[in-house]
Amino acid sequence: MGRPFYENHGGRKVYQCKSCQVYLTNQKEMVSPHFRGATGAAYLFTNVANIKHGEMQQRNMMTGKHYVRDVHCKACDSKLGWMYEFAVDEEQQYKEGKVILEKNLINEVHTQSYQMPSPPDSLSSESMSAVSSITIT
Repeated sequence: MGRPFYENHGGRKVYQCKSCQVYLTNQKEMVSPHFRGATGAAYLFTNVANIKHGEMQQRNMMTGKHYVRDVHCKACDSKLGWMYEFAVDEEQQYKEGKVILEKNLINEVHTQSYQMPSPPDSLSSESMSAVSSITIT
């Protein structure tokens, strides 16, 4: 297996996996902070990076019947919440394709300007060979 690739979209307030601190999303992607999960408070986000999805399941939730997939951290496999695939109730369909992250399973990090981590020394510009241009006729 090759080296894993993790996305990082930055932001002044970012959310990370509580277990391994990998980036998940930022404040701009939050739709609502007023949700409940199995561990308490939860947030609804439009886009979340570095997650993997479980099998689709039908669940009867406080707002009705939904088809959801559990979401886990891509780096450490910790459960983080779930993704809404389909909502039976028309009023709940705004949730479709969005992700719930449970507050107790993530960290909120406030920064002045989020800095991307530097690449490891093994990937420094001195160690990478130059690429020459190729002309195809």
